[in-house]
Amino acid sequence: MKKITAELLDEVTQKALESPRKRMNHNFHEDLGADLQRLLNAMEPYTYIRPHRHADPDREELFVVLRGTLLAIQFDDEGEIIDHLVLSEEEGNYGVEIPPRVYHTVVSLEPGSVAFEVKNGPFIPKTEGTSAPWAPEEGTPEAEIYVRELVKRANSKS
Repeated sequence: MKKITAELLDEVTQKALESPRKRMNHNFHEDLGADLQRLLNAMEPYTYIRPHRHADPDREELFVVLRGTLLAIQFDDEGEIIDHLVLSEEEGNYGVEIPPRVYHTVVSLEPGSVAFEVKNGPFIPKTEGTSAPWAPEEGTPEAEIYVRELVKRANSKS
């Protein structure tokens, strides 16, 4: 039996803190070729996940917050926010399912935030056409500015 415990969340969070990207996955699936990908995603505030979509093949993606506060954002093809939700126990919002072919990202708003993610496999590394062309590349100074602006834009739409 695979267990999701406070100790496991603490362990994955510590690894995220030590990671240059300020996030860390803990996979429950045995290999990246598995048909069903199940993982914990520990994220520290403002870590940048470049907006992307899952297409060819089409895949839904489910995020459920286990600890902390996350902001899930959905975009149109031009980069405008079309929907968003703050995921947190306090807000009473626990998860979102992102449809296939829709640009999206998740931003951590609180230290120690952890999501449980589920999506169809196999894992396919980011390929041309999956990342949003209007969003800066990960690891750039522009990305740091962009993620903070995203949070402001989403808050202004609330």
